[in-house]
Amino acid sequence: MASPFFFVSKKEKRAFRPCQDYRELNKRTIKNAYPLPLVSDLIDKLKGAQYFTKLDLRNGYNNIWIKDGDQWKAAFKTNKGLFEPMVMFFGLSNSPATFQSFMDDIFTDYLEEGWVVIYMDDILIFSLDLKTHKKWTTLILERLQLHNLFLKPEKCRFDVKEIDFLGMIIRPGYIRMDPIKLAGIRDWKPPTTVKGVRSFLGFGNFYRKFIRRFSELARPLNNLTKKDTKFKWTKECQTAFDALKWKFLSEPVLIMLDTEKPFLIECDTSKWATGAVLRQQGTDGEWHPCGYISHSLTPTEQNYEIYDRELFSIVRALESWQHYLIGGKHPITILSDHKNLMFFKSAQKLNQRQA
Repeated sequence: MASPFFFVSKKEKRAFRPCQDYRELNKRTIKNAYPLPLVSDLIDKLKGAQYFTKLDLRNGYNNIWIKDGDQWKAAFKTNKGLFEPMVMFFGLSNSPATFQSFMDDIFTDYLEEGWVVIYMDDILIFSLDLKTHKKWTTLILERLQLHNLFLKPEKCRFDVKEIDFLGMIIRPGYIRMDPIKLAGIRDWKPPTTVKGVRSFLGFGNFYRKFIRRFSELARPLNNLTKKDTKFKWTKECQTAFDALKWKFLSEPVLIMLDTEKPFLIECDTSKWATGAVLRQQGTDGEWHPCGYISHSLTPTEQNYEIYDRELFSIVRALESWQHYLIGGKHPITILSDHKNLMFFKSAQKLNQRQA
């Protein structure tokens, strides 16, 4: 069995990446369950950092050799003949997990010390002061040299106060969406197919923590992706599409969480969704957002009484942010705009859902 071979263009001008269509091979592959780190977990580790260095590994997956005797499984055919790769290629279903495991193993001790994070071929070093930062950067470079791993100098940045990392712009205490990633949003045309809607929503879901009431705003678009739903772009869909584009282009800024400071949670709910914002007080005395969550309600949940839906939004917020809240050192303040929640202060008997 040999896989088809083709080229796709890269971001760099006049550059192409060789690719193989490994779909048939992937169907027969036993999956590697090694987990990729969550982007949100990596960003959380940067709290308090003042200096950043980002390193980009050259050749990525190609740094891993295929086990001798197994090369034939990844063979690919071209107009020049049949080839068996000696190194791991993009497109193999286990490439991401294998490569992440490879990087984590090389830098295990430094990762445990907590001053570097790694996502695939992106390495980010962070510190409180410049002297320590340079020391740690040297340690990483020496470890890379020890394992014959090389970098792309044009994509590396050293000793900076602001850095782009995994689609975010990070600076001390703050995080925002990467303007480069948002560049195409302004000219994004209304989708004409379900696939187009899913593409737009996929982009939106990555940045939903920056957008208040995302689920409610996106509801008309999500409805188009439901099974057996005929595609019809309505005025309601256009309004939702325009509203989300405007939210993205407004480039909201979040502050990084600090468990040493008090938390404030604002919850709200509608007929279709629940939402909340987690806030902390900045040096200016204002309560700034640390992140937003929103969840669509199921048909059953939409039939809840209004006070049940309001309570539900609070429960969801506490569950979503519990890994921050449990470690906090101050009481948690929760704000709701619905007086019906006062019902629970006087009720003598709660039903099973409320309890």
